[in-house]
Amino acid sequence: MDGILNINKPAGRTSFSIVAQIRRLSRERRVGHAGTLDPVASGVLPVCLGKSTRLIEFLMETGKVYRARIEFGVTTDTYDAAGNIVREKDPSGIGREQLEKTLAMFRGEIKQVPPMYSALKHEGQPLYRLARQGITVERKSRPARIYRLDVIDWQPPLLDLEIECGRGTYIRSLAHDMGQQLGCGAHLKNLVRTRYGVFDIAHAMPISELEEAFREGSWQQSLFPADRALEHWPAVVLAKGDEDIVSNGGSVRLADDAVSGSAGGERCRAYTQDGRFLAVLRLDAAGGEWRPEKVFQ
Repeated sequence: MDGILNINKPAGRTSFSIVAQIRRLSRERRVGHAGTLDPVASGVLPVCLGKSTRLIEFLMETGKVYRARIEFGVTTDTYDAAGNIVREKDPSGIGREQLEKTLAMFRGEIKQVPPMYSALKHEGQPLYRLARQGITVERKSRPARIYRLDVIDWQPPLLDLEIECGRGTYIRSLAHDMGQQLGCGAHLKNLVRTRYGVFDIAHAMPISELEEAFREGSWQQSLFPADRALEHWPAVVLAKGDEDIVSNGGSVRLADDAVSGSAGGERCRAYTQDGRFLAVLRLDAAGGEWRPEKVFQ
């Protein structure tokens, strides 16, 4: 069974537990999610089944949108509401002008230090396991991209933001770093992922509805085709001869006007004459050929 489920993960559950439940209910061995949501967070969690799991790496490169509530004046060890309070300081001196100047510092290309309470590994151990033992290790800063950081509401000490960002961005770290910059500390009080690539929360399925669909035997109707995750890429319909070449792992040359779509780039979706999604092709700029990176027989 191949396809992608757009799940609305509830707060209080891990992303892994959602995958495990869908694997058990669907009896499909190949199940994986794109982009972990912390247990305290909710919202869009794309879950890929079957051959669609081969596209997770591409799905993870797409943009994400979050609604975040940040509380200033309270710092926690996990950077979110699930942690222990380690510092409190009166945030009443923060004005709107000072807040806007701080937000401007976090737009665009930024550097983030991953939180200790994260799934990143140090010498084979997840950081969160070390943190629970009271062990802190040095973490190198990583680049992150914040495309948009918009104020939705500001009722001190609570700030509601809409954040559009790229892969590897820690919203918890963003909240923590803003608090450090303002000198009063802060933590992430609430987080909802409202969009992940083409998948929107307006069409995300709650777990209760998914369970009901499994009981009724209608859950497959909720599967999005695998190529839906890549629809922002240009597409090409291969000539019959090129279908066979690509199916066998060979490269093809395409006319300049053969690849259609609103976005150019080094990859495209390749389809057969009868409309079947066949492969992900990658452009070899030096040779001018398109090489199959993933083939779906």
